[in-house]
Amino acid sequence: MLVDMHAHVIPGALEPVGASEDHRGPRIGPCDDPNARLLENDRGMQFKAIDAFYSAERRLEELERSGVDAEVVSPMPPLLDYGLSGPEGLELSRRVNEFIVSLCDADPRRLHGMGMVPMQAPDLAAAELARVRELGLVAVEIASNVVGRALHGSEFDEFWAEAERLDMPVFIHAMPADFAGRLPAGLIPIAAFAVGADALLACAGIITSGLAERHPRLRLAFSHGAGGFPMMLPRAMYFWGKTWNEEPSDSGEGLSPAELTRRFYYDGLVFDHRALRFLIDLVGHRQVLVGSDFPAMPREDPCARTLRSLDLPPDVLEDITWHNTFRFLGSEAPQLVGAATSMTGETQ
Repeated sequence: MLVDMHAHVIPGALEPVGASEDHRGPRIGPCDDPNARLLENDRGMQFKAIDAFYSAERRLEELERSGVDAEVVSPMPPLLDYGLSGPEGLELSRRVNEFIVSLCDADPRRLHGMGMVPMQAPDLAAAELARVRELGLVAVEIASNVVGRALHGSEFDEFWAEAERLDMPVFIHAMPADFAGRLPAGLIPIAAFAVGADALLACAGIITSGLAERHPRLRLAFSHGAGGFPMMLPRAMYFWGKTWNEEPSDSGEGLSPAELTRRFYYDGLVFDHRALRFLIDLVGHRQVLVGSDFPAMPREDPCARTLRSLDLPPDVLEDITWHNTFRFLGSEAPQLVGAATSMTGETQ
């Protein structure tokens, strides 16, 4: 069985919710292609979204074509607009969440939806988690920073406490912050390095701030292997325990950075077999998930080709391709009929 845990959706239409002329929020409407929509925001972004983003029929066709049994779909990151006011962000979240519910209703066995909440208003975000659960959404997606604010800041304590109380999984999607000109503009500096750097900072902040220790039952997943975080974890372990290679330490106090890291999940969308093997070796195979960013990016052909090229033992491969996703979600895997693979991973 193969489950894609990192795939995105947008509504087929979305009116702006913002009252301010200079910040109306994301909007979606027709474009020059009848089989696509145009997603725009106040920062000048114009993204042409193919119909697989918003059409359940096309979505299911693409699952069959790529040999994926199920997807956990989440809002396209530009929809996480934390520059809106709290009430505007709440309205936007509810509109997007209701669309995702309707999309997943087309085949609840194969489409599992994440919602969004207005993190710019932490009290509203915390209160909205219960409604997200009532809608039948399986998790929430948040960005790796909230208009530059760190997720481990005290203003978010209520949100994390409520997510833990409700046993709500949280997917932390990398979102570049303002690095004050330290990176030039452009696709590669921002989409590659700024995104990876912010993922690293979010993960490191949660693990080193005490947040992870205060909330031991939090279920978190980080996009793109948490950026550069895995490469820096051995260095953190040295400063914690004064040893190399995670050898036993006489000086480390409390839970080590590695112990806390291995509580959480990391999607394996790292684009290289060497990076993927390193991630699996470092955090453990039970913590790695399959992700594609589809349809913002094309899936590998076949999906998870790089993962399968690592010649992992069958039980390890099954953990990564589907068991771990449902562990993260805290739910049982559905019985899929007519999907690309059976529950044992054998071709039907």
